[in-house]
Amino acid sequence: MKTIILLTDFGLKDPYAGIMKGVILSINPDVTIIDITHEVDPQDTKEGAFLIQEYCRYFRRGTIHLVVVDPTVGSTRRPVILSKDGYSFVGPDNGIFTLLMDRDTESYAIENRAFMREDISDTFHGRDIFAPVAAHLSLGVKPSMFGGKIIDLVHLTDLFPEIHTGVLFGEIIRFDRFGNAITNISADTLNHFIKEKPFVISVGKVGFKSLNTSYYEKDVTCLIGSSGYLEFAYFKGSFKEEQRVWKGDEVTVRIV
Repeated sequence: MKTIILLTDFGLKDPYAGIMKGVILSINPDVTIIDITHEVDPQDTKEGAFLIQEYCRYFRRGTIHLVVVDPTVGSTRRPVILSKDGYSFVGPDNGIFTLLMDRDTESYAIENRAFMREDISDTFHGRDIFAPVAAHLSLGVKPSMFGGKIIDLVHLTDLFPEIHTGVLFGEIIRFDRFGNAITNISADTLNHFIKEKPFVISVGKVGFKSLNTSYYEKDVTCLIGSSGYLEFAYFKGSFKEEQRVWKGDEVTVRIV
């Protein structure tokens, strides 16, 4: 039995996510559908890119990841399928799959109309292209049957922290529902940069000279979260609200 994972920015107020499930189940009524989240901030492909990398490895090989964060729906951007490490990823070619791309990733354009709905809306490719393609993949159709192989996928260029004049510069990528601020600085990147030297990590108006291991140790904490990335938290409160920070705000790491 195949599994399809849904990640979108549709929210739950509107019927869009449910409609996609209806399309999938009309093609393969035996597939298992799991919602990772429909609460990606609207049109935020950067947030979606980090979420995909975070969750995909916790599912068995053969899982199909259906991703619809698609601000340029209806334009000339391509619908695509990626195959990597035994997983399939279906969605728009807008950079949201950037963190999955390496020499082992195979990519295919979605071109074969036989695997799409007959009428295709310019504003809802999730329903008319991506959902039916994911459903057909779950029935065993090979990615190469949907279209030709491609090698020029769109890459997001501003995902990774950078070092300038001896300072590591990152940014806040997203907030979880607790208001914890999650950055694009991975544990490996941070450890490689500080190399056990004294440091100061700064965000907004606060600075940290050490890392905590959990959220309860101090009112304001800085730690490597379960995502594997540096994050900031406020015990029994929201770091976002208490510190008045937002996505894209700069995070710096300096060696003292």
